[in-house]
Amino acid sequence: VVKDPERGDCFARVKLPDSFRRLVPVPAQEESTPKEKDLGGIGKVQRFAWLEEVVADNLDLLFPGLEIVASYPFRVTRDADVTIEADEAPDLITAVEEQLDLRDFNSVVRVELDTTTPDYIVDLLIRNLQIPSYLVYKEQDPIGMAGLMELTALERPDLKDAPFQPGMPALLSKPGGVLEAIRQDDLLLYHPYDSFTPVVEFVREAAHDPNVLAIKQTLYRVNPKSPIIDALMEARVNGKQVAVLVELKARFDEENNIEWARKLEDEGVHVVYGVRGLKTHAKVCLVVRREPEGIRRYVHLGTGNYNVLSSRIYTDLSYFTCDPAIGSDVSDLFNALTGYSRKDGYAKLLVAPAALRRELLNRIDREIHCHRKTGDGHLAFKINALVDKALIQALYRAAQAGVKIELQVRGICCLRPGISGVSDRITVTSVVGRFLEHARIYYFHNGGQDEVFLGSADLMPRNLDRRVEILFPVDHPRWRQIIVQDILAVSLRDNVQARRLRSDGTYERLTPLDGEPSLDSQDWFLNRWKARSMS
Repeated sequence: VVKDPERGDCFARVKLPDSFRRLVPVPAQEESTPKEKDLGGIGKVQRFAWLEEVVADNLDLLFPGLEIVASYPFRVTRDADVTIEADEAPDLITAVEEQLDLRDFNSVVRVELDTTTPDYIVDLLIRNLQIPSYLVYKEQDPIGMAGLMELTALERPDLKDAPFQPGMPALLSKPGGVLEAIRQDDLLLYHPYDSFTPVVEFVREAAHDPNVLAIKQTLYRVNPKSPIIDALMEARVNGKQVAVLVELKARFDEENNIEWARKLEDEGVHVVYGVRGLKTHAKVCLVVRREPEGIRRYVHLGTGNYNVLSSRIYTDLSYFTCDPAIGSDVSDLFNALTGYSRKDGYAKLLVAPAALRRELLNRIDREIHCHRKTGDGHLAFKINALVDKALIQALYRAAQAGVKIELQVRGICCLRPGISGVSDRITVTSVVGRFLEHARIYYFHNGGQDEVFLGSADLMPRNLDRRVEILFPVDHPRWRQIIVQDILAVSLRDNVQARRLRSDGTYERLTPLDGEPSLDSQDWFLNRWKARSMS
């Protein structure tokens, strides 16, 4: 608020562009405070000020000749969805680009204000932004706390997690490369405890193998400098048939994906943008190779993106196989993604939107039936979100039938556990630690015939109804046992980083009971998974 000698009080807005760092370094003083001296030489004291505070203290330089009456920080969040009407988008990539240009003018969905902001300023913002009052939030803390992430770039190892070296399975350390290892046996990797390098090498090796005929891959979120995309372009240069599905509507990665799509097309790669009206969220790569016995398909299936950077901080599972049935299913899936198909039945894959919801509901009902016969019904899901009404109701039915249900849901969970007579056989925990829990695991006891599925799908209507998703079975006895007895069991026993959802919708942080050993699941994997993978 500034006062003009002629016009009186005026409202002025000063935008802080993203080109400036949010935290401004403050020059060090010659004398350290006693508290700073007590740091014992761990690291040099570094001071920062919030950019908006620096600007607020120098507003007189921006408005010469005016009196600065007061200033208040505020932050506007706009709808980031890219909405494309299929009938209006003959050229999808151009339509997405046009929508991105308009993103700065999308509807306002939130306004954050400092608690000191007076009501008349709040009313002025509401009127000008044309929003209801319930979208306004007053906060005591600095607005936009994500700016603190800039501190992670500081060279302060004393303030960071100790670095670690991901494991490399013994099978991949033998001569012959990744394809040879997959020919010998299926392979499971648990990132970031296992290195992501074999996934990159899988594509790179295929790109240079003279017997490889084709590579087909889905890409949802890719890092800006991607060795996987480099390998796909090399494969095309080397004469392979390369087809890549690039999901242009991956939120906040649209511009990055458009850039990669154009580069791939420039190299002659067959780039498609998915099925009309659906996002393609499945993570799958198919390599087709000519061998003395005939054509063999090598497949990588994952729970996470083909992104080297996120593979270091997200927990995800990778599975390599040359199982003929899975290979055939994946070929059919790519045929559906790159052409026209009404195929909704697959030998082993559970595919959304056609069949995934139905197949999950059928398996929950099967667990109820098995429990009534054997009394040992058990479901355990490790997922990112549980929102879908039909699946929640099915889990309630299973709990009422006596089935033991263990859910680990990192994010939003609309199911309420522990309600007498409804969900008292259900427990829900969430692990929030050093790494972002991103893997999806579905375990069905199935009367002693354990069934495990991995994939990219959470239990949300968008995943089940509006996306191309897959869950794939882990039929290999050893890997299935490791997933159930190590990954799932250890995650569910976490009593250090886990929070338990209570029946009233609140969470409580777990602590070890008297005499119970403490278990931080992520720390356990850091210390023990590498030794397992090397064996």
